[in-house]
Amino acid sequence: MIETLKEALRGSHQDFTEGSLKRAIALLAIPMVLELSMESLFVIVNIFWVAGLGPAAVATVGLTEAMETIVFGVAMGLCAGATAFVARRIGEKDSEGASAAAGQAILIGLFFSVAIGVPAALCAKTMLAWMSPDAAVVESGYGYTTIMFGGTYSILLIFLINAIFRGAGDAAIAMRVLWISNAVNLVLDPCLIFGWGPFPEMGVTGSAVATTFGRSVGVCYQFYRLFQPGERLQVRLWHLRPNPKLMLAMLKVSAPAMLQYLIGTASWLMLSRIVAQFGSVATAGYTIAIRIIIFTILPSWGLGGAAATLMGQNLGAGKPERSERAVWLCGFYNMIFLGLVSLVFIFFSEALIRFFTNDEAVVAVGKDALRLISYGYLLYAYGLVIVQSFNGAGDTITPTMINVFCYWIFQLPVAHWMAGWMGPNGVFVTVTMTESLLAVCGILAFRMGRWKTVKI
Repeated sequence: MIETLKEALRGSHQDFTEGSLKRAIALLAIPMVLELSMESLFVIVNIFWVAGLGPAAVATVGLTEAMETIVFGVAMGLCAGATAFVARRIGEKDSEGASAAAGQAILIGLFFSVAIGVPAALCAKTMLAWMSPDAAVVESGYGYTTIMFGGTYSILLIFLINAIFRGAGDAAIAMRVLWISNAVNLVLDPCLIFGWGPFPEMGVTGSAVATTFGRSVGVCYQFYRLFQPGERLQVRLWHLRPNPKLMLAMLKVSAPAMLQYLIGTASWLMLSRIVAQFGSVATAGYTIAIRIIIFTILPSWGLGGAAATLMGQNLGAGKPERSERAVWLCGFYNMIFLGLVSLVFIFFSEALIRFFTNDEAVVAVGKDALRLISYGYLLYAYGLVIVQSFNGAGDTITPTMINVFCYWIFQLPVAHWMAGWMGPNGVFVTVTMTESLLAVCGILAFRMGRWKTVKI
């Protein structure tokens, strides 16, 4: 086990279409979990510093992140297409095809960065005002929102290129990217928020500057590794020449995945708006709880990422049965992990929220959100892995249909009705119901096996 851990951390060029599945999952999942754990740490530390500025600043971060879910939805959709194409080509032992797919994915990412980031940054104040009726939140926070949307390129590229590395099986490189990026974030965050040392005191806006700069450093390191000789996947300048046929093929897979994630993120956006109707205190409590939940969910995505890579590579090698076994194993491991986390949330929710704030009203909302949402973790563990495995196979249509049903047809009307009945707690209960329903639908669809016939 120690040797496996060492190999996972330094990087492995193992063929994941052969040998022990448990070892393959460990080699892929360990760096992915550590990578996303670092991202989780940043999420927690960032809200810790921002919480010191008061509920309005926390609300600004929460509402901006709710709006940015659109950016993350596009990013995750592009990631699904990139992972599927690169993993399939690697499984087919077509390294040139994998490099070509990586280059075209980067071009697509740059296009969406400009198309989304520029207009969103210009309209940041108007968007924040639409999200919050609190004028204090808008006036003190629109600078944060502007910078975060101005840095859209850093979000899209860091996610997309890491997805390329994971699809190739180079999860250790993706891990180092986020370590470097978030280390910069963690150092700069309090310096720019509070004006420590030679840095200016920028308040909540300083957090946006630190985040964008840190992600940009990570993107620079990604390009360095992509062009480095001797890697499993190596990009050359000619791979960055537009190839309309390949780009269209990738968009055919990515477009439903984008819609898939945008459906979910748009639903989260509307949930944040429903909670915001109960005031900035409710939004602050909800934001802190969601940050803590993300702290646990992101490492869990590491197992989903391992399932997606194994799914794509083994389908490319003509081994669908091995792909299926990998998905069920990853889901089982994820259920154990999130089951333990849910017990912590249920019994220690108040203590966790009080780590960030002593405002009694904020604590009351946050602890309820944390406890109620965690009740669905056991089922959600499987749902998370299965949705990513569909995408790894290139079957992005099935999870998109599931998301339409679960999030738009079920979650939004139920959340609106439940909020009128139970207040913010109604929204939290609806989240648990929705994620459980999504998991059940995902398991049933996975057993039908349509993903085995998808060609990319």
